[in-house]
Amino acid sequence: MEYFVGIDIGGTNSKIGILNSDGDILKSTSIKTESIEGVDYTLNKIWGTVLELSDELDISRDMIKGIGMGIPGPVIDQKKVGFFANFPWEKNINISEKMEEISGIKTRLDNDVNVIALGETLYGAGKGYSKSVTIALGTGVGGGIFIDGKLISGATGAGGEIGHMKLEKEGKVCGCGQKGCFEAYASATGVIREALSRLQINKNNELYRLIDGDLNKLEAKHVFDAAKKGDKFSLEIVDYVSEYLAMGIGNVLNIINPEVIILSGGVALAGDILLDKVKEKLPNYALGITIENLQIKLGQLGNDAGIKGASALTI
Repeated sequence: MEYFVGIDIGGTNSKIGILNSDGDILKSTSIKTESIEGVDYTLNKIWGTVLELSDELDISRDMIKGIGMGIPGPVIDQKKVGFFANFPWEKNINISEKMEEISGIKTRLDNDVNVIALGETLYGAGKGYSKSVTIALGTGVGGGIFIDGKLISGATGAGGEIGHMKLEKEGKVCGCGQKGCFEAYASATGVIREALSRLQINKNNELYRLIDGDLNKLEAKHVFDAAKKGDKFSLEIVDYVSEYLAMGIGNVLNIINPEVIILSGGVALAGDILLDKVKEKLPNYALGITIENLQIKLGQLGNDAGIKGASALTI
């Protein structure tokens, strides 16, 4: 039997799993990334955890044929990271080389949303489609483009950064420092910012009651929960967000023309109350031919998508 390791490295926690060649997770765990301790410390800690998992499964090291990693940042040639988002590590580190020196096992990596896209494409909502785009709607907005068996990463690893498409000239400030980005409107951060702005003026609504009047407690989920209860105030915020989400997805359709759009992340969990609005508005932004037979699906793998997709980099 051959086995593969999937690693989803996050700013706070890293998820690690051992999988078989069919992409089934045999055993997984989560550890603190502790990136502040340095890249060598973190990679050695991850490898130590892999050895612990393999011992528990009675799998010898020579049976592990590949290590795949998803990491926040642009990745060049599945080896070198241009820069690390939220990590105090140097630019242009060849993580593949470092991990291979530690483990002795072939290692490949890609951007964290790219590996989520790969996981969903091979094993989840995108299975059976050759042209898919996965949009991760979380704290920010990330994208993964899968065309005819390949992830599209671009010349410097920044392919798929759809969260930084510009939807408004001189619009809201994004976390990247620029203005008017898709991410500034359609992410959980964008939802919260818009809701807080409106709550400063109007506190007579279900959303304000839902958070007990404590604006510090506000999460995007509260907005969608209140909207599902019929709260007019929250429904107007959902309508506002869905407009920008439709605009962003429409731009993606016009450029990539995928068969399926897969939505993952916390904002996507709003479900039909958001998706129905997006589908209604999409014809305003996408060429009609790009919507014909288009499927828009929610991701199916949840937190396992990163591990599954990362392992597939070396299968």
